[in-house]
Amino acid sequence: MSDADKDLPQKSSKAAIDAFVEQVRSTPVIKAGGERGRLLFAMDATASREPSWDRACRIQGEMFSETAALGGLDIQLCYYRGFGEFEASEWYSSADALLERMTSVSCRGGRTQIEKLLRHAIDQHKQQRIQALVFVGDCMEEDVDRLCHLAGQLGVLGLPAFVFHEGADAPAQRAFREIARLTRGAYCSFDAGSAAQLRDLLSAVAVYAAGGQAALRDFSKDRHEAVRRLTRQLGKD
Repeated sequence: MSDADKDLPQKSSKAAIDAFVEQVRSTPVIKAGGERGRLLFAMDATASREPSWDRACRIQGEMFSETAALGGLDIQLCYYRGFGEFEASEWYSSADALLERMTSVSCRGGRTQIEKLLRHAIDQHKQQRIQALVFVGDCMEEDVDRLCHLAGQLGVLGLPAFVFHEGADAPAQRAFREIARLTRGAYCSFDAGSAAQLRDLLSAVAVYAAGGQAALRDFSKDRHEAVRRLTRQLGKD
């Protein structure tokens, strides 16, 4: 590990959360009148991610429940695992349907396939606008320049990526930060002890995708301090 890598933060500090908040604050939500929000929820399902997949199954229901009063949210689950296996579900409008799909998935050893994910996001967004791409992963084993080229296309199309990085893998951190920057999204790191914070932040992004900044302000009133900081930043033009 280089000296530069040693200086990289190993988990989210207050400053890192504040930076995430500021990035979400400046990300516009673009929806047609009366249109339901659409969120592409993508996860690394390689073997190292199995404990986190189980946690995500418990968390995902809140993304729906918090957006019901805003007209609802449609979520598509994407994941990669094994030898070249990339899967994209139908678009779900209920937590039960998404949970049934997620609990049927088992994690398998394999290399990352983030390029396939980004290409899929581009194709889906061109068919019908998506308000946010959420990606949860822990490593990156691909050509970072190819990923950045695709991320730049997402940025041009107006699809922000909110990247949640588990662990402290330095190459992944650099790649994930750049993907978030190029898509005009946000990056946030977390660890196994940050489950409650991850739950609130994922729910906040879902609320933001469904209802915009005003909805997020209402959501944050009795939530984790990280979400309240996000809302306070939203009030500053």
